[in-house]
Amino acid sequence: MPPTESDEVGPGGVGGRPPSEKTDTTPDAPAPKGEGVSTEKGAPTEKGKTAAPLPKGDAPGIRFEKVVKRFGHNVVLRELDFTVAPGERVTLIGPSGSGKTTILRLLMTLEKLDEGLIWIGDETLWHMERGGKRVPANQKHLHEMRKQVGMVFQQFNLFPNMNVLRNLTEGPVRVLGVSKDEAVERARDLLDLVGLGDKIDAHPSQLSGGQQQRVAIARALAMQPRVLLLDEVTSALDPELVVGVQDLLRDIARQSDLTLLCVTHEMTFAKDISDRVLMFDGGQIVEEGPPDRIFGEPSEQRTRDFLQAVLAS
Repeated sequence: MPPTESDEVGPGGVGGRPPSEKTDTTPDAPAPKGEGVSTEKGAPTEKGKTAAPLPKGDAPGIRFEKVVKRFGHNVVLRELDFTVAPGERVTLIGPSGSGKTTILRLLMTLEKLDEGLIWIGDETLWHMERGGKRVPANQKHLHEMRKQVGMVFQQFNLFPNMNVLRNLTEGPVRVLGVSKDEAVERARDLLDLVGLGDKIDAHPSQLSGGQQQRVAIARALAMQPRVLLLDEVTSALDPELVVGVQDLLRDIARQSDLTLLCVTHEMTFAKDISDRVLMFDGGQIVEEGPPDRIFGEPSEQRTRDFLQAVLAS
């Protein structure tokens, strides 16, 4: 289901959804910096400035407890239990329709769960404590929980009428209360990080697909999330652009302590980026384990059949 519009800016944009039409009011930015690209924490750029720091040390874990999600009579997730440890990198694989993207959308509050509990750190996402009881979360609780989660979407979802700079600063200023100067400085550092320091004044329509996805990654990081969700982030790209985006994400994953949950059909990418891989089918986990075992010696026939079909395509 494609995202819908909302007037609330969230980790993936406006409420995690594509933006409504707006006029770009970003002040003229100073001349762009050079394209010195580094994902090393504290690595110098061409002008001697350090690159944007990546999150370290405080990422929460994720826990699903007996989570059920239905669309009409179709049960997409069936009493799902799984945990992602703080700072762990987990990839979800499996056939289309097995519930993988629904998991990400539940974490982004783009879909509402029907039963069960979802935890981010020591707090429940869709529920809150009131009077010693657990009750459905109100909008204030959901708003605060969303701040911890960033998502990079398959279709980029950049603000079409905002330039690259404002795409990165709108959320931090409006949602996190960051000063405009601080937001601009961090945006510049992040654009250097993703190799697009010279595109600060460009609009999305002036960028290639690979460049738009790099901006989307930088925008997610600009919200300073503690959990990063990746939803088929290279599937909309031309083949020659895929490797560059995957390399960037590998570097970010390895050099930060973000808790990372990834959905992908790119098995090599899944193997390289993951601490653990979960094979899904029919809304349930069929098999899980370290990537070398899942891709080298899977124990379940369903996993073997899926990998054979994917690798043969």
